[in-house]
Amino acid sequence: MASAADQLASNLNFSAFGKATELKKRLWFTLGALIIYRLGTYIPIPGIDPNILNDIFQQQAGGVLSMFNMFSGGALERMTIFALNVMPYISASIIMQLMTTVSPALEQMKKEGESGRKKMNQYTRYLTVLLCIVQGYGIAVGLEAMQGSMGSAVIDPGYFFRFTTVVTLVGGTMFLLWLGEQITQRGVGNGVSLIIMAGIVAMFPSAIAQILELGRIGAMSAFAIMAILVSLILLFGFIVFMERAQRRIIVQYPKRQVGNRMFSGESSHLPLKLNTAGVIPVIFASSILLMPVTLASFSAAGGPEWLSEMTLLLRRGGWMYLSLYAAGIVFFCFFYTSIVFNPADTADNLKKHGGFVPGIRPGKNTAEYLDYVLTRLTTVGAIYLTAVAVVPEFFIGNSAVPFLLGGTSLLITVTVAMDTISQIQSHLLAHQYEGLIKKAKLKGRRG
Repeated sequence: MASAADQLASNLNFSAFGKATELKKRLWFTLGALIIYRLGTYIPIPGIDPNILNDIFQQQAGGVLSMFNMFSGGALERMTIFALNVMPYISASIIMQLMTTVSPALEQMKKEGESGRKKMNQYTRYLTVLLCIVQGYGIAVGLEAMQGSMGSAVIDPGYFFRFTTVVTLVGGTMFLLWLGEQITQRGVGNGVSLIIMAGIVAMFPSAIAQILELGRIGAMSAFAIMAILVSLILLFGFIVFMERAQRRIIVQYPKRQVGNRMFSGESSHLPLKLNTAGVIPVIFASSILLMPVTLASFSAAGGPEWLSEMTLLLRRGGWMYLSLYAAGIVFFCFFYTSIVFNPADTADNLKKHGGFVPGIRPGKNTAEYLDYVLTRLTTVGAIYLTAVAVVPEFFIGNSAVPFLLGGTSLLITVTVAMDTISQIQSHLLAHQYEGLIKKAKLKGRRG
C-alpha cells in the first residue's frame, strides 16, 4: 500500500491537476476569499485623516507595532476595518487552551468529541468579541490622544467616534473569522493561517523595494544587500529542512490468524516531527506580546508616564522584548505539543491493536519512552524556533533591515505554504485513487 501511494504521489502532475475539477473549485474559492480580505485592508475606519495617521505611524515605525502591522497586512498602518485582523481570536484561543488545564469543566467539555469542540469554539468566539471591544476602545482612545506634525488624526473625537471604531473593528475581525472558516471548509488549507500569510506576503514587495531604495541612496552597500539575500535563501532552506525533519519510531505488530490463514508480523513506524507544534508557538507568543503593547503604544502619547516607559522597554530588538518573545515561544512549544500529542493515549492505542516498540514493554513503559523522545524533540524544536524568530529580530532591531524580512515572517510563510501544498497533494492523490477505483469497476463489469 505504501509503495502504491508513493507511486501515485510521484505521478502527480499538471494533467492530474487539470482533471481535478473539485480541487480547482477549492483553489479558486480560496483565491477569491483572500482577494476579498486584501480589499478590506484598504477600507478605512470612518473619522480618520489618512495623511496625518501615516505621519503618526511613521513616528511609531520600528517598534512592536511593526509586527502587528505585518500580521494585519498593512491594515493597522492604514487603520482599516481589518486593523485587528484575527489576532484577538488567536489570543482568545490561547486563553481558552490555558483554561482547559486548570478548569475540570472545560477539560471534560474538550473530551466530549464534536459537541464539546463546538461549545469550546463558541466560548472562544465570545471571548474574541470581548477582546476586540477592549482593544478597539483602546485604539480609539489612543488615536484621539495622538498628535502628528499636522494635528490630530481623528477628525471629530468623542464617544461617537469611539463607538463607531469599536463596532467597525469588532465587525471586521468577526468577518475575517467567518471568511477563514469558509476557506477551511470550502477551500484549501487552514483559513486563519492563510489570512495571516496573505497579509505577510502582500508586504514583501514593499520590503524588497525598501532595501533597494537604501542601496540606491547609499545607506546600504551592495555587499550588504547581497548578504541579506543570501541569508534569506539559506534561512528559507533551513526552515524547510527543519520542518520536514522527524524521528521515526519502529512499531512491530505480532503474527495474527484470521480464519485458517496466518498473517506474518508487520513492521511500521510512528513519525514524530522535530517541530510538532509548527508555527503556532511563534504566532501565540507574538499575540500575547502584542495585546498589551499595542494598547500601551497607542495610549503612550496621552497616557501616564509608565506607559511610555513600557513602550520604550518593549522596543523591537530590546532585551526585554527579545526575552519575553523567546520565553513565550519555548513555553508554547511544550504547551501546544502536549495538547496535540498524548503519549499515554498513543501507547494505549498501540496496545489495543497489538503493536509494540521493540525492546519496550507495552503500556506504561511505552508511554514513558514516547514522552522521553518527544521531550527531547520538542527541546530541539523550541531551540530552532527561538533561533529563527529571535536572532534575526536582534539584528533587525539594530539595523536598517526591513522588519518583514525577519525570521518570524519567513517562518510563518514557509510553514503555512508547506501545509497548503501538502493538502493540495492529498486532494490530487484522492482524485487519482477515485480514478483507479472507477477503472476497476468498469473492468469488473466488462469481465
